[in-house]
Amino acid sequence: MSQLYDVLVVGAGLAGLECARRLGLTGASVLLVDRKRSVDQHVHTTGIFVRRTLESFELPHDCLGPPVRRVVLYSPSGKALALESRLDEFRVGRMAEPYRRELDTCLHLGVKWSPETTLTALDPLPQGSAATFQTGGRSWRARARFVIGADGATSQVGPALGLDANREWIVGAEEVYHRAHTTHRPAFHVWLDPALAPGYIAWVVDDGEEVHVGVGGYPARFVPAEALRRFSDQVADRFHLRGAEISERRGGRIPVGGVLPRIANARGLLVGDAAGAVSPLTAGGLDPCLRLSELAAGVTTDYLAAGNGQALARYSGEALRRHFRSRLLLRRVLASVRAPAVAELGCAVLRLPPFRGVVHKVFFGRGSFPDLVG
Repeated sequence: MSQLYDVLVVGAGLAGLECARRLGLTGASVLLVDRKRSVDQHVHTTGIFVRRTLESFELPHDCLGPPVRRVVLYSPSGKALALESRLDEFRVGRMAEPYRRELDTCLHLGVKWSPETTLTALDPLPQGSAATFQTGGRSWRARARFVIGADGATSQVGPALGLDANREWIVGAEEVYHRAHTTHRPAFHVWLDPALAPGYIAWVVDDGEEVHVGVGGYPARFVPAEALRRFSDQVADRFHLRGAEISERRGGRIPVGGVLPRIANARGLLVGDAAGAVSPLTAGGLDPCLRLSELAAGVTTDYLAAGNGQALARYSGEALRRHFRSRLLLRRVLASVRAPAVAELGCAVLRLPPFRGVVHKVFFGRGSFPDLVG
């Protein structure tokens, strides 16, 4: 008979690792699986942590870049709006090492780790689910009382559990230059140009140690690799990129439709990108990922202990969506801007004194995601 676990966690990104660690701390038997060979392989996120996250969660500071207090917003013609905070607003995580450390902690707590493993079926049982996997050409099965889907924007677990799936996303492509020579102050540079990044932004994050250069947008409206090549060439001289070594290339889908309405039922729940836990406006996902994972682990623990669905009521996507009405509206506005001339006019408006505070709040505000546990 296949082995029974309290919790099956599918996906070993930040959300899956955080859930597995927190559940391991409670003594639950946890099986963690991922298609990757190692957790530091194919890291998709830019790794930008905002101040609120840095204040709320214990992150390995030796894996974080220098603080960033400055944001510069550019129109399509290059006109700039510079914003400065009195506080350290952003730090860029070197994510491979934190992932490795988080996995080591999980293993120390007794979490069973199965890399290079693909979930091929997830069938309902009277209590829980029966999962079928493929690992190195070998098929095997396990049972779980509860399943956590942390398998990304195009989650396989969500539909298998009868939960909702993401329907709207942007795609991003990024190159990381390690120790590119720079004389700039650490800053987060943002371009609003629908010809370059339709429906989203192009960005350069220069923290003095690494330079991240990326573009994002709706996949039907641009070719990410081509747009990234053009943008990199555009900013190469300004950020001293010519001849610099590219240490990483990243890309992937980012859901921007807001938290999904149905993200939990008696068989399992979704976290991170699988749950749509990404800011619809900024596409920032690290703070929502950690906060929702913390709640998910607590709800799962309570559900397994109580054996009824009352604990799951706290994990409501419908309730969370109410926090994002204004951001969902602004997402529609940003997506509708297709002409550079319209973006230029919008940037001119944002440079006016009455609207600078709005831009300041978008980049430096603390409302990226509600404080769920508190």
